[in-house]
Amino acid sequence: MGALFLDLDGTLLDSRKEVRPEDRQALRDASARGHAVAIVSGRPLESVLAQARALDLDGPGSYLAAYNGGVVWDCARRTALVRRTLPPSVLYGAFDEARRRGIHIQTYDRGEVVIERWADPAVVQRYCDMVGMRWHAVDDIRRDLSERPCKALLIDYQGRGATAPMRDWLRGQFQGEAESFFSGPHYLELVPAGTDKGTAVRELCRLLGIPAEDAVAVGDEANDIPMLRAAGTGIAMANATDEVKAEADAVTERDNDHGGVAEAVRRYLPGPACEDV
Repeated sequence: MGALFLDLDGTLLDSRKEVRPEDRQALRDASARGHAVAIVSGRPLESVLAQARALDLDGPGSYLAAYNGGVVWDCARRTALVRRTLPPSVLYGAFDEARRRGIHIQTYDRGEVVIERWADPAVVQRYCDMVGMRWHAVDDIRRDLSERPCKALLIDYQGRGATAPMRDWLRGQFQGEAESFFSGPHYLELVPAGTDKGTAVRELCRLLGIPAEDAVAVGDEANDIPMLRAAGTGIAMANATDEVKAEADAVTERDNDHGGVAEAVRRYLPGPACEDV
C-alpha cells in the first residue's frame, strides 16, 4: 500500500475551483485499491474539510493537513493531532507592519477569516468566495481573537510588488520564529517556524504506517516543494511554476484543467492503482 498526498489549488482543483471527473474517479480507484489519499493544503481547516467531504475522504482512517501543515487532522475522530500556532509577537508585528505598508493581512479564528477594520473588505470577500468561508472584522487582533491562530495570510491581487519586500522583512524580523513564503501569485504565507507541507507528509506517513518512500505527492506552487521533497516521489503539475518543476522527480503532461492528477495516479502511484485509471 502506498499513499497519495495532494495539494488543492492548482493541483486537484481546476481553474474553476472544481475537481475534474477523471481526477475524482482516479482518487476513488486509488482508495479502493488500498492506497491512502490525503489532502495537504495551505487553506484553512474548514475549507479543506469541505473538499475532503465532497471527495469522500473524511471517513474512518482519513487524515488531512491544513494551514500548510499547521494542523494535521483526524477526520474520523474530528480532532487535531498536530496544531502549531504563531507566536503572538509575530502575529502582532506582522499586522502592524502590513498596516504601515498598506498590505492586506488576515488570520483565522473559530472557523472564520479575521481582518482588522482598516483592511479592504473586498479583498477578504474575494478570498472567502474562493475558499467557501465567512469573515468578520475586529478592532484589534491583540484583544479580539479567542485563540492563537495557525497562520496569517497577506494578499495583493495586483502581484508581488509590495508583498515580496514584505516577505524579506518578515524573514529578517522573525528568523527562527516564523516562516514566510508564497503559495501563489497573490498569497504570502506566515506560519510558525518548522511548519511546512513536508513535515505534514512525514507526520501523516507515520500515522498511516506507510514509509515516506512509498508516498507520492503532487503540487504546483512553492509551498508544495517541501511536500514533494518529503515523499518518495514528488510530482509537479504541468501548470506548476518553474521552481517547483526543478525540484520534482517528474512533471505531468496534463495540467489541472485536463486531468493532471489522474495522470499522476496512473503513472506514478505504485502497485495496482496504476492499472486502468
